[in-house]
Amino acid sequence: MQTPNILIVEDEVVTRTTLTSLFEAEGYQVYEAENGEEMHDIFANHSINLVIMDINLPGKNGLILAREVRDRKNVGLIFLTGRDNDVDRILGLEIGADDYLTKPFNPRELTIRARNLLSRTLNSSEDDDLPNKVSFNGWVLDSDSRSLISPSGKEFRLPRSEFRAMHLFLRHPGKILTREQLIMEMTGRELRPNDRTVDVTIRRIRKHFESEPSAEELIVTIHGEGYRFCGEVDG
Repeated sequence: MQTPNILIVEDEVVTRTTLTSLFEAEGYQVYEAENGEEMHDIFANHSINLVIMDINLPGKNGLILAREVRDRKNVGLIFLTGRDNDVDRILGLEIGADDYLTKPFNPRELTIRARNLLSRTLNSSEDDDLPNKVSFNGWVLDSDSRSLISPSGKEFRLPRSEFRAMHLFLRHPGKILTREQLIMEMTGRELRPNDRTVDVTIRRIRKHFESEPSAEELIVTIHGEGYRFCGEVDG
């Protein structure tokens, strides 16, 4: 398999150099950018598999740039930032980050999270058990464009976490899926104490469904257990 390419977007020189050395020692090809303009220049010339980004950046901040990264189908995104309050964490996940880690960070933990996310990003056979387009209750999940298409034809491009959660639900309609199962499918890591990643992701997916005036409740919360997809998968 080709060596994965990681892009570090960080304006603080010492942190950026530390991260580059850390991932180069793990065998990855690493590129560096200190702002959004440099980030897009690198995207234009290289195939990037994973972005590790600070939030506090000159010019466009990381929250704005994350929306632009999310338009790229096969790119994972981890926020690595000193902003550790719940509002920023949840907002980062709402925008579509796959993971969120605060500074100071444990280098081993970061490399493990990156490796697990890359295994999801680069695993081309993970969707073989479902057709490229799956229909349910008038909706369509399109794996080629990683989109959710409403009955009225509106298309929602999904971050990887949302797409992976929907993919798991459609593989197991009617079955209760625990938060542990969902987080492992979404990010390749285990659920941590007070981790709201799954709940935030489900809330984002529900907002897509709620865009239709007559939307049914397709994802039901099973208190104390997890979530269940109650739609009818065609075929």
